[in-house]
Amino acid sequence: MTPSERPTLVLASASPRRLDLLRQVGLSPDQICAADLDEAPLKGETPRRHAVRLASAKAAAVAQSHPAAFVLAADTVVAAGRRILPKAENETQVRACLTLLSGRSHRVYTALAVHAPDGRRAERLVETRVTFKRLGADELAAYLSSGEGLGKAGGYAIQGRAGGFVTQLQGSYPSVVGLPLYESLCLLRGLGYPAA
Repeated sequence: MTPSERPTLVLASASPRRLDLLRQVGLSPDQICAADLDEAPLKGETPRRHAVRLASAKAAAVAQSHPAAFVLAADTVVAAGRRILPKAENETQVRACLTLLSGRSHRVYTALAVHAPDGRRAERLVETRVTFKRLGADELAAYLSSGEGLGKAGGYAIQGRAGGFVTQLQGSYPSVVGLPLYESLCLLRGLGYPAA
């Protein structure tokens, strides 16, 4: 199949990390179109349901304006028990998240949703358990000064400096970065997209 015969693939995310991950496995979306949604959790919503709801809503919103394309959406949630950690918007939130995660295990849920041009849909949820070492005051201060945790779910980026905090990971590393690659390829192939 030549590139001109390949169906259109739209990534429903503005995340440069998700784009890099797709390119890592040979997929370059034809378009990037982030959905503008309220991502606040609903009252009583579990982390798992929150991730799935948002990924599905993002895919549906973008598919409306790209009905002839395959649309891939994802949402990543960092959870400590039933508590959904925020996308840290400032240093105070990064500090609060890392203080909570220090010396304990937490879960990272990434939900995927794919819409096909023929109207079929598929979803998948990937759960990964991540354990952090106990962070010293100097380590926390150095991470905060880096600014790396800003805009990240749970206040950290595992592909950066925070990778040095991880003592154990059970599940999918690319899912913690933001896009589980094996599952993404499976969903796309299952709906007929020619993912190599």
